[in-house]
Amino acid sequence: MKHNPAPQQGLQILTLTGLRFNANLGILDHERQGPQPIQVDAELNQGPQPLLPHDDDISHVLDYRKVRQIIIDECTAEHVNLLESLIGKLSHRLMQLPGVIGVRVRIAKLEIFDDCEVAIRMECGQW
Repeated sequence: MKHNPAPQQGLQILTLTGLRFNANLGILDHERQGPQPIQVDAELNQGPQPLLPHDDDISHVLDYRKVRQIIIDECTAEHVNLLESLIGKLSHRLMQLPGVIGVRVRIAKLEIFDDCEVAIRMECGQW
């Protein structure tokens, strides 16, 4: 019987789920008057990574604190009319992060309708 050695690497995906904050977004009059709550979910594909990193130093990995702040900054930098424009801008910015080879982003407008949530999802890069 052949013994398979333990894998040395695996596919690493950084995930932020349920990030809620207010953003200036939309074309309706009340949306132009002030910010509204949105929720952002993001997955960042970092491709094959060693199962055991060569050290335990935060400077050698993608810091999720920085990713969180980039998401907030991109979504609150200016008023954006369309959810499609905002998600494209955010996806583009996240793809520029070091080591990121794929991005999945979902942005939901939480209070646009009483009976449902409206969201758009964008997937780009390698998955």
